[in-house]
Amino acid sequence: MNLEKLLIQRLTPTALPPVRATEGSAGYDLFADIAEPVTIEPGETVLLGTGIAMALPGPELVGLVFARSGLGVKHGIVPANAVGVVDSDYRGELRVGLHNHSQERYTVQPQDRIAQLLILPVVTPRLEETETLPDTTRASGGWGSTGR
Repeated sequence: MNLEKLLIQRLTPTALPPVRATEGSAGYDLFADIAEPVTIEPGETVLLGTGIAMALPGPELVGLVFARSGLGVKHGIVPANAVGVVDSDYRGELRVGLHNHSQERYTVQPQDRIAQLLILPVVTPRLEETETLPDTTRASGGWGSTGR
């Protein structure tokens, strides 16, 4: 598996390739490939295309689509499914469902940065069913069980 490169394909002439904003950026910015502005009303979800498809080098990797901090914190605009999962064998367009959690309408302009794509390793251990699980200090303690 070659981790040196990620194959991407522009599906439209207006699509912008994913870009890392700085050398230290973990993710690649994804851009809206839309012909005209799209307004997201409060509480509304829209699906926006990026005009990009990709080929991950193998099943040991996954693409994860996360919110852009500025859109989420400043405007309440985040991926509708929290984190999008792009499987290694998917070859279709990367699309991003954006949800408006704010009380204000928000307009996405053509070629705005709308999300970020991270490429991460996948671990797929063999599953084994059992009657009991090993005990821990926490055991089955749930929400708030480890502190205040």
